[in-house]
Amino acid sequence: MNRALTLDDLILAGIALAAGLLAAFLLRMLLRWLGRHASRTRWSGDDVIVDALRTVVPWSAITGGAASAAAVLPLTRTVQHHVNQTLSVLLIFVVTLTAARVIAGLVRTVTQSRSGVAGSATIFVNITRVVVLALGFLVTLQTLGISIAPLLTALGVGGLAVALALQDTLANLFAGVHILASKTVQPGDYIRLSSGEEGYVVDINWRQTTVRQLSNNLVVIPNGQLAKTNMINYTRPEQQLTVLVQVGVGYDSDLEHVEKVTTEVVAEVMTEITGAVPDHEPAVRFHTFGDSRIGFTVILGVGEFSDQYRIKHEFIKRLHKRYRAEGIRIPAPTRTVALHQGSAAIPPPRTGDDVVIEHGGRDTA
Repeated sequence: MNRALTLDDLILAGIALAAGLLAAFLLRMLLRWLGRHASRTRWSGDDVIVDALRTVVPWSAITGGAASAAAVLPLTRTVQHHVNQTLSVLLIFVVTLTAARVIAGLVRTVTQSRSGVAGSATIFVNITRVVVLALGFLVTLQTLGISIAPLLTALGVGGLAVALALQDTLANLFAGVHILASKTVQPGDYIRLSSGEEGYVVDINWRQTTVRQLSNNLVVIPNGQLAKTNMINYTRPEQQLTVLVQVGVGYDSDLEHVEKVTTEVVAEVMTEITGAVPDHEPAVRFHTFGDSRIGFTVILGVGEFSDQYRIKHEFIKRLHKRYRAEGIRIPAPTRTVALHQGSAAIPPPRTGDDVVIEHGGRDTA
């Protein structure tokens, strides 16, 4: 039989509870000081750990103080059991949330620190968080005296039904894991799909991949569709790429001089324009005798996909200005058209630099 509650019991319980609150306050101040020091280190993982401990440690101190206060009070065995259970469940809840926060933060830190792993992909973070929370839930049930064996059996049987009902969702989930594990696409890559969508990969989560176009619009693509479609990744295996610009000069041009002038313009653009590759070797390749010009390709080096537009813009402006200064002609395409009166058939057009129109038996040039 329990003894009666006395004033001494209340004083001891109050002291124990106050000690727990004081310890929580002091520990929180200590962890705040550690957080300031952790922010100065190069590794961001210690920031995640200290930030999470600032939650779990004070709550653990408060729970310990409450448990000590309950222990000194003359409570019945049943009441004491329920109090201990409640405090245990509270502590498990706080520890589970903190563990999920710490582990997810560490996973995010590791993925962001490695170029070969998904930098900002949330799929691994979400999976880690769900697994930790599920384990905490099972431990809570076990603490409350609820057997988890029947629950696991029911989950195993019901899992099949859930899998059949969520085929598309699970397909997108496993497709996202496969994409990240194969390292074919990572956040930050510039991709173009065979269906026409293109842009920078912003994130790959458990269901979809988000792509930001150059116009800053977001395109949401299901992971399953992304895994099945043909795709060009302009960032891998190297971020630098080459851009081809087609140019043509007249037949009366000195091709050696044209090549020299064009090479000088390429070298100038590569060293002066932001986003170009300074050590890119200028390349000019003649390839076609056209109707009115000799065509050739100029190969430019760019740092990443979006830089090509600015570099091509500057190159064409400077090349046109330099050609005018050097007297190099860029001919416009022309075609000779002959018109005949009467029922005579119109002959096929001839190519050349003059346009001749036959009318009324007299030619005009």
